[in-house]
Amino acid sequence: MTFLGLIFHNVAARRLRAVLTGLAVAIGVMAVVALGTLTLSLKESATGILKVGNADFTVAQKHTDSLLNSLISTDDMAKVGKVEGVGRSIGALIELDTYDAGHPGVIQVGLDPDAQDPFGVVILQGRSYTAKSDDEVMLGYVLAQSIHKGVGDRLTIDGHTYRVTGTYRTNISFGNSTMMFPLPVLQGRYQAAGQVSLGFVKVAPGANKKAVAKAIDRAFPQLATVASESDYGRVDNTLVLISAANTGGGILAAVIAISGVLNTSLLSFFERVREFGVLRSIGWSRRRIIALVLGEAVVVSLAGAFVGLFLGWGAINLLQHQAQLRGVFHPVYDAGIFGRSLYFAFGVAFVGALYPAVRAAFLSPLEAMRRE
Repeated sequence: MTFLGLIFHNVAARRLRAVLTGLAVAIGVMAVVALGTLTLSLKESATGILKVGNADFTVAQKHTDSLLNSLISTDDMAKVGKVEGVGRSIGALIELDTYDAGHPGVIQVGLDPDAQDPFGVVILQGRSYTAKSDDEVMLGYVLAQSIHKGVGDRLTIDGHTYRVTGTYRTNISFGNSTMMFPLPVLQGRYQAAGQVSLGFVKVAPGANKKAVAKAIDRAFPQLATVASESDYGRVDNTLVLISAANTGGGILAAVIAISGVLNTSLLSFFERVREFGVLRSIGWSRRRIIALVLGEAVVVSLAGAFVGLFLGWGAINLLQHQAQLRGVFHPVYDAGIFGRSLYFAFGVAFVGALYPAVRAAFLSPLEAMRRE
């Protein structure tokens, strides 16, 4: 029998223990995949707004608990537009509300009609709403399909009824699941007269983006410019908390998985003391003994990892259909997350089985043979 064959034989001979160990690893991998995908997806949704209309950077209120709670006066946005180097600035009010049970978190955007083109809005059907109309709405084409509404149909949200004048797409995917109103209409509904949530700034040709952003930061200390994900924490603590939860969950998953492998490997060591003694007495080196124990742990952990990948995919799909996340959580599957889960399985196998493997390698053959 080959060395690799012996590893598989030993795993198969202790099937129940291998299954329980693999299950511990599978749960850990499932947590890594599910939490990693959830974190990445929410980050993509949150930071996707930075790319609206191909803006060079976004302007928001400093240190809010959520970007949606940012409030900027329209007067300040007008002043931002006059900062040297600014080519164009657009203010948009963004609110989250329930449309129906199947769409509990629909993003509503308040935007002037003449700002739609710079905002990245492309009308697909119908027309835009008029600036002074209080009963017109436009729908992102994905949302329109989901709620089965088209041009000319009527819909009711927050107790108000509107007629759909057109459908649109934007340059960011989540924007296709939004609905859009004239800015004054949304300001009136949410008692936010003279205020917007975010500003989107495009610098003038030839202007230095970083210099313009710093000029705005200096002129408006209550505001912050956000040009990348690394800047996002200046205006929204959500991503920091999400990342911390992901890290904490990953550590907890690793502890659970390592404990499972360690426990199984130690029990296996005590059961196989005589076997290790025989192997040492017939000339097996300590390195070969360590390789045998670690190899068995790796085989079981990899099997558990593949099961965990499937469980993680299932968990992501369940999360996607939870009412609290519907419309907000759009899964983004990244190969890096699945790759990390396999590294996780290798790491768990190595750390969990290393101590039992070393004990087996340095076991005295005579002492081992005397044990029952």
